[in-house]
Amino acid sequence: MKKTLPLGVDDFKKLRENDFYYIDKTLFIKELLDKRSQVSHFTRPRRFGKTLELSMLKYFFESAHAPDGCSDDNSSLFKGLKIMDAGERYTRHLGQYPVICISLKSARQPDFEKAFIMLKRQIADEFRRHKYVTDSLEESDKLRYNLIMNETDEDAQYLDALAFLSRILNEYHKRKVIILMDEYDVPLENAYFKGFYDKMTDFIRSLFESALKTNPNLEFAVITGCLRISKESIFTGLNNLEIISIMNTNYAEYFGFTQEEVECMLSYYGIEEKKEEAKKWYDGYFFGNTEVYNPWSVINYVKAASADHGAFPKPYWANTSSNSIVRELVERADSSVKQEMEELIAGGTIEKPVHEDITYDEVYKTEDNLWNFLFFTGYLKKQSERFDGETIYLTLALPNTEVKLIYRNTILDWFNQNIKKKDFSALYRGILQRETDVLEREISKNLMETISFFDYKEDYYHGFLAGLLKMMDGYILKSNRESGLGRSDLLLLSPAYEGVAVIMELKITDSFAQLNDSARQALCQIKEKKYDAELKLEGYHTFIYYGISFFKKLCRVIAE
Repeated sequence: MKKTLPLGVDDFKKLRENDFYYIDKTLFIKELLDKRSQVSHFTRPRRFGKTLELSMLKYFFESAHAPDGCSDDNSSLFKGLKIMDAGERYTRHLGQYPVICISLKSARQPDFEKAFIMLKRQIADEFRRHKYVTDSLEESDKLRYNLIMNETDEDAQYLDALAFLSRILNEYHKRKVIILMDEYDVPLENAYFKGFYDKMTDFIRSLFESALKTNPNLEFAVITGCLRISKESIFTGLNNLEIISIMNTNYAEYFGFTQEEVECMLSYYGIEEKKEEAKKWYDGYFFGNTEVYNPWSVINYVKAASADHGAFPKPYWANTSSNSIVRELVERADSSVKQEMEELIAGGTIEKPVHEDITYDEVYKTEDNLWNFLFFTGYLKKQSERFDGETIYLTLALPNTEVKLIYRNTILDWFNQNIKKKDFSALYRGILQRETDVLEREISKNLMETISFFDYKEDYYHGFLAGLLKMMDGYILKSNRESGLGRSDLLLLSPAYEGVAVIMELKITDSFAQLNDSARQALCQIKEKKYDAELKLEGYHTFIYYGISFFKKLCRVIAE
């Protein structure tokens, strides 16, 4: 029987004790000990294994004196894994440190007060996890410890609560502490969108300064998040900080799955033939110079494909977030940004300067900042880079089919919402009055304002025009209806048979010069294939025929 895939399992102990399928990333511990940075700040896209990696660190380093730390039984979690073969230099650290482990993701709340309550609760939970130390505390420390643990202390006391806990644990264990902090940027991103960014920034800065900058009881710390935040906003004066973004070559293979790891997984589950499909859909990310797959999507895909070999790939990662950053770019897009998005969706590239030191309140101020946000959060990949003066420029592309669908679906949703706000009365009136110049003007104008996601293929124009026409009052829109010797592209029908039936046939051309001939061919096709035959049998007597030809964002309309 095959091992169960760890879908959504981000607790290392649960994963190992229940014998889930595990891709061994334990040499992350070795590299961390080799580099020995005081504070290591890792930024990776969501669902790339950050939480599981921190959980692994917790179970490896935590002292047996802690209630759920690495006792002899917990050390068995690492049996047979690569770190145990790395040598005594590394294994001697197993179970030797007090560990503070906290996640800030619960701070995604509608206002600062609720977010602060959730952060206090996270801190209090960690105090409760270490309450075994309370019997050894002096009365003043015990009083403060219990107040924080019971969430009854004054708000200001939580600003340096982690530094306080560090001292208490160091005094108890006679070892400096390791601090692990997951999703540190969730409170900041949420606060920006909800309108209390400055308040949250002040709190996180105070928390970090006391725990990471001026903490004599700190052995080292590891922080994870999706986006690197400017030192000036949060990490002020934190000179002991090493930032490991997706641009760095260090630690590159420990977040996400490598080609070899994916091939081994596919082989284990007996679906080796899915290799190319998995690569097309979920590969394409580069961390440093290492190409990696999206682990969340791969696990979902392998689970589906191993249960049903005919299962189709799906955009699993797309469904884990609102993808609001892509929507923001689409809504703000001017003509140049629209052109760049079309280039990306068509498989091309764009070049942008890198801005790693940004704050959330700067992300939406310029298009360049938005493109950078998309790159660092996994919506774009690096093809190449060049250095010009003091600036690094990246050649960017879409990483895979899954991400391409995120752009396409976001654009389509924006288009459908946008057309509801527009006045198409001139277009609708022109259709019924055979005003071809009006149709050409209105259709071309709206083509210029939207973003193509089908590389100007007929499906794109068909969907685009159907979107414009579906709001036409008093008429029913039919698409690709079988009639006569084939299928007409679009029909607009009056519900009353004595009303008008509009038949449209669409063509695409390779050049501007072919627009007229192509539109004429489309009109002839309606007659030759008798697309009106069935409608005549239904009782329609009045017909308007349109041949419409497209070249990129221009159209030609001929009517009869």
